Amino acid sequence: MITETPKKTHLGSKAKKFLVVTETLCIFFLGCEKIDQIQNEFRDLTPHEAYQESLIAAGLNETALARDWLEAAESSVVEAPPVDTPYQEEGFFPADIPQARGYKVFLRRGQELSVLVTSDTDSPFRIFVDIYRLQSNENIRPLPVLSRASIHQPLKYVSPRAAQYVVRIQPELLRDGRYSIQIAAEGSMAFPVKDRNTRAILSSFGVERDGGRRQHHGVDIFAPRGTPVLSATTGQVSRVEDTPIGGKVVWVRDQGPNSIYYAHLDSQVVIPGAKVNPGSLLGFVGNTGNARTTPPHLHFGVYRRGEGPVDPYYFLYTPAELPALRAGATRNLGDWSRTIDSGIRLRNSPNSKSVILRQMDKHTSFLVLGTTGTWDRVLMPDNQVGFVASRLTEDIVRPLETSIVEISTPLMRSPTAATSMIELVEAGSGIDVLGQFENYLYVGTRTGAVGWIARISESLQVEQD
Repeated sequence: MITETPKKTHLGSKAKKFLVVTETLCIFFLGCEKIDQIQNEFRDLTPHEAYQESLIAAGLNETALARDWLEAAESSVVEAPPVDTPYQEEGFFPADIPQARGYKVFLRRGQELSVLVTSDTDSPFRIFVDIYRLQSNENIRPLPVLSRASIHQPLKYVSPRAAQYVVRIQPELLRDGRYSIQIAAEGSMAFPVKDRNTRAILSSFGVERDGGRRQHHGVDIFAPRGTPVLSATTGQVSRVEDTPIGGKVVWVRDQGPNSIYYAHLDSQVVIPGAKVNPGSLLGFVGNTGNARTTPPHLHFGVYRRGEGPVDPYYFLYTPAELPALRAGATRNLGDWSRTIDSGIRLRNSPNSKSVILRQMDKHTSFLVLGTTGTWDRVLMPDNQVGFVASRLTEDIVRPLETSIVEISTPLMRSPTAATSMIELVEAGSGIDVLGQFENYLYVGTRTGAVGWIARISESLQVEQD
């Protein structure tokens, strides 16, 4: 399991220390995006970039398919639809249409992004998985923070600050097959009170105390007296004290820049210097110190070296359960579908409030690339990708009508005059009309071929009943 961005192995200790320090101090001295640019200079090629270099070295970058593959990689990051976490999608990559999938997520400081990609194909092939941090300045390229060329193991990354990220997946060139992706954003620390989660946090960071004379530098997690208090991190106990404000407290220094503060304990069970892991018992919930007039609770604080107290809520965040896919959702992956009515909207993300990309006519046809919840990710005949509500589509299992071609007509691979011809449909031949797109019909011929023909007579119009 990878938990940090790989750096160049030839860096000296001073250069490595510089990268760590600049990440911590960026909010004080340099812009965080400037630090990203500096870090970008020190990193190795990602597996995706190394594969791209191999295509160039072999001269394959001059082929149309390779150019489309490279363009898909770039556009999937720039045009990634925003998704809510936890997110799950079952999808399909067609070999003859080079593609990549992008997913934009927002992370707060301390959240851990977890990405799991699996494939059920019988033919083994690589799927490149990359996590990018986006910059507010669009002229600065996104920073690759974590990458992998293998799947079936989770990829994990802890966000050092609030930022937009894009997860991109892309198979090797000329590879097809089904995939599954799960994306979650959860706390990077274990929850410190047994059998509780973030719903037990009833007092937030930054709330004014003592008439505004001070602020709350942590969160309060309420639980019955005597509930076990557990270490949220791996680290070492630095202090075990009894103070007027915090009462019985335990301080733990983690393996990074954080000191973790556990206060108002009823009792402590560790000593200074003790090594702890997530889940190690530190003490029990109480209301000692200045909490004697409040119900028992744990005051939990995170203090970052060089910065002071930071909001610990998202370090502990408990996400919702992963939504289940609807029954039979994947049966038409990689197949064509069509709208059941006019005015159905194609959107830029699987959300009824997201941007509308277009409104479609009745029986507009498209290729189903993926499914998530109650939405399908589809590829329009003009190569636009978007999401449509699954309940507003139907599988192409029966013809809309059967027609006779009045004059010899070319059957095309796509609904455009610039595409190649599959076959010539002779005059008098029967065709099954399966769908439509703009001025073309999606049809099947008596030879078993499927493609597009231009509307050339009234007899080929799709009935709108």
